[in-house]
Amino acid sequence: MKINYPEILKKNMINVFKDVLLDIENNGLQEGHHLYITFNTEESKVTIPNWLKEKNQEEMTIVIQFEYWNFKVKKNSFNIGLSFNDIKTDLEISFDSVISFADPYANFGLRLIQDNDINNSFKAKPIIKKKKEGKKKKNNVIDFKKFKKN
Repeated sequence: MKINYPEILKKNMINVFKDVLLDIENNGLQEGHHLYITFNTEESKVTIPNWLKEKNQEEMTIVIQFEYWNFKVKKNSFNIGLSFNDIKTDLEISFDSVISFADPYANFGLRLIQDNDINNSFKAKPIIKKKKEGKKKKNNVIDFKKFKKN
């Protein structure tokens, strides 16, 4: 039997995303946290209004930050209400449709890239950006062995 690593990785990366959403559902967004979520609008289990789908025919990115409502995490999807050009809209987004998410405040994100050439498997790639270092830090460690009397 062949081990399906891409499917195992995809499932676990979705669970990380789901845990983040459950934390937001239970505790709200804390400090400066906010999420950018990109998903495939063509996924059959995604429910968005037709006018929004026409504007975002393949994929769409939403931001969860200040104003959202009816936020509910389910087994295979999540529901959220957002405003688009002052039009209040309810969305249902399946976890299978999620392409990526990022929390710029935490400098963290995950990306699921669908690869149609390999049996519809997914390649998962974490997105973690390192902060640019300014000046190099000097070594402030003092070796007392040099000053110790024998």
